[in-house]
Amino acid sequence: MIAAQQRTAFRWLRHGDDAFAAMLQAIELARQSVRLETYIFSAGEPGNQFLAALLRARQRGVPVYVLVDAWGSQDLADSYWEPLRQAGGEFRWFNKQTHKGFIFRDHRKLLVCDEQVAILGGFNLAPEYVGDGVTRGWCDVGLHLAGPLAARLAESFDKMFTRAELLHRSFMRVMQTGAHARISHPDGELLMSGPGRGFSTLKRALRQDLKDAHDVRIMAAYFLPTWKLRRALQTVARRGGRVQLILPGQSDVPLARYASRRLYHPLLTAGVEIYEYQPQILHAKLVLIDDLTYIGSANLDTRSLYINYELSLRLRDERLTEVGRQFFADCLAHSERIRREDWKSSRTLWHKLLERWAYFMLARMDLFLARRQLAGLR
Repeated sequence: MIAAQQRTAFRWLRHGDDAFAAMLQAIELARQSVRLETYIFSAGEPGNQFLAALLRARQRGVPVYVLVDAWGSQDLADSYWEPLRQAGGEFRWFNKQTHKGFIFRDHRKLLVCDEQVAILGGFNLAPEYVGDGVTRGWCDVGLHLAGPLAARLAESFDKMFTRAELLHRSFMRVMQTGAHARISHPDGELLMSGPGRGFSTLKRALRQDLKDAHDVRIMAAYFLPTWKLRRALQTVARRGGRVQLILPGQSDVPLARYASRRLYHPLLTAGVEIYEYQPQILHAKLVLIDDLTYIGSANLDTRSLYINYELSLRLRDERLTEVGRQFFADCLAHSERIRREDWKSSRTLWHKLLERWAYFMLARMDLFLARRQLAGLR
């Protein structure tokens, strides 16, 4: 058994203010290394605070590595990072191509300091995440961890950082197997996924855990699970288990919300409880299954399951999951329940057509285009 002092300690980050404060503190305390990876990095606040903290780390002699997705942060000028480069930090764009292979993105969000402290979740480094998720700022959630598991996350970052600037044809050759890794550790599992050969590690893990589940709670910014995952959720509800979904009442991608609503009727018919979060845009990615917690960058949609590079943790920790349930309950209090009878009567022909079209575009066409691009890169 691992000694108590060697176990990884976990702490929930319940909103942007909480997450950014924890991340900045971790960078300030770093003495050996800082690794930062994100999909969106915006100039302004809090981005400028992070750049200043990274520069201070370099002044202390700490090696600093930053990886930012070129598509997600396309509005950020490359010159923004010149002060970090001049200070001796290393910065890389992920997949800066704008032609073949552009559809494959690094959607991961991760900070690792000294290979001992790590923070991950759904938070991008952008102004819309600043706030408490209720009165201001998007609703999101993350996890702070301190201990041995952080070193595994550092290794995951290093793999992405090393290969980020390869031409995508070469990138795909070396990533087709490693992109779909499930790495076990005494404190939890890393689930990494991406395009290329291999099954979705997240999808397979979820299906296994749902087989005997009794209590399932999911917060999803973009909800387009596969047919098998939907069937698994329906099966839990039909056999008397409880399945609760918190989905966006408002979304930064309206098309995704329409597509998700295409799935409401069969889920409601099976007994799944569906709620829509009201105060702010919902961006959280959280799954609680009995005493298990899934947390990371991955949504339950086509893009996260099959196209993007994603990183999630699967943790079996009863206390952690219980605190996660409290966060879920707090969000539920700000959500509106969708009831089957009301939902059915509210659907016009126009709504149904719009939802079917949105579902086709995001669940079918997006995957078709990704497979075409992947075939062209081999």
